[in-house]
Amino acid sequence: MRGFPVAKAGQVIGLLGGSFDPPHAGHVHITKAALKRFGLDHVWWLVSPGNPLKSKGPAPLQSRLKAARAMMRHPRVTVTDIETHLGTRYTAQTLLALRTRYPGVRFVWLMGADNLAQFHHWQDWRWIMDHVPVGVMARPGDRISARVSKAARVYAQSKLPKAAAHMLGRTRPPVWSFVNLPMSDQSSTAIRARGEW
Repeated sequence: MRGFPVAKAGQVIGLLGGSFDPPHAGHVHITKAALKRFGLDHVWWLVSPGNPLKSKGPAPLQSRLKAARAMMRHPRVTVTDIETHLGTRYTAQTLLALRTRYPGVRFVWLMGADNLAQFHHWQDWRWIMDHVPVGVMARPGDRISARVSKAARVYAQSKLPKAAAHMLGRTRPPVWSFVNLPMSDQSSTAIRARGEW
């Protein structure tokens, strides 16, 4: 399966999607934290062809993949361009395609708290919450807006207690977990603004 990572039924795999334009130490930090806090077997970085919510296109995909692979070196993390091979554009489409292609694999969608704050603008966001466990990692300045977001309110009864976060991938959805971490304040936007990418 060229372009597709190997996964076995029963494994719990976290999916961290984004443009990674550019990848940075903050991405590495939240990935390692997610492996530990959410009890994941592996994490796949889904380096997207483009973000439907952003008007300006990212740097070329191959440049971002190369930079991401140089940045993220961990035996349980795979950097992929799987959405290119699947031909999907939106997260819900990608998740549906992965669930079909990898029967028995337990996927967990990973995101920063900044994404939870505007998650209700994503296409088919309720389908995502209803079908895939979601792990939310707090980033500086985004904790309050995320906790009072529409998605957090609608799915308040599906939130795991902090002590059970490690069971996220083995809990039937809808289920989500919010963890506060000592976060890096690096962002791809700031790196681009400084002309470093």
